[in-house]
Amino acid sequence: MKDNKKIDEKELNVKTPAEAEHILLQEKEAIAVPDEAVAEVPAVGVPAAGVPGGPGGPGGGRGGRKRGQDRKPFSKKPTGLTDSGLIEKVVSINRVSKTTKGGTRLAFSALVVVGDGKGKVGYGLGKAGEVATGIKKALAAAKKQMIFIPRRGTTITHEIVGRCGSAIVLLKPASEGTGVIASGAVRAVCDGAGISNILTKCHRSNNPINVVKATFDGLSRLKAVRAASIPVPAAAETGEAANKSKEGSI
Repeated sequence: MKDNKKIDEKELNVKTPAEAEHILLQEKEAIAVPDEAVAEVPAVGVPAAGVPGGPGGPGGGRGGRKRGQDRKPFSKKPTGLTDSGLIEKVVSINRVSKTTKGGTRLAFSALVVVGDGKGKVGYGLGKAGEVATGIKKALAAAKKQMIFIPRRGTTITHEIVGRCGSAIVLLKPASEGTGVIASGAVRAVCDGAGISNILTKCHRSNNPINVVKATFDGLSRLKAVRAASIPVPAAAETGEAANKSKEGSI
């Protein structure tokens, strides 16, 4: 019989998508640091010779360095735009369990929305024993099932209602400057699709998975706006026909 997989304590405390993204970012940074760079770092509490703050180096003393020297630049957290040019947002993280004969197995399910900000957006649901692995699975599934959303400027083309199970989402176009009036799940979909002005309302169920599916149901049934053709007046048509008949008789 297989033993249950041990799960890190920090992953058991994950309750929000922001904490899950923080864990995923830490793992990416750990992978990006080469082993040689780690080997060159001196031991904690023992500064190397010639290094600022160390023996024989500038800024030595109790402080270890002069004020404002060798400070790390302030780096703002990215808004969701990745190196591939896609907007990736974690909507929800759930801790799920399965009771087996050998005991209880814990896992994490992640709901992720991916979009390019230009009309293409998709969602995916991944489950794994670790938060980072579950998010990676969800991202791969979301990129495979991206759909195109017709837009009119920065809003949708017309009003529509999306449904999934007991979740009902009302989507209405809005004028410029309104912003995205939506909950977290609907907002993630709108940001991924590049919709910056919209009015929404969730009815009945607030389950993030059903709300995202209901939003996709409504957006996928939108009709694209076509350029209206200018009709020719009936009097002009009769006049052209008369002129052609005169020319033929001559």
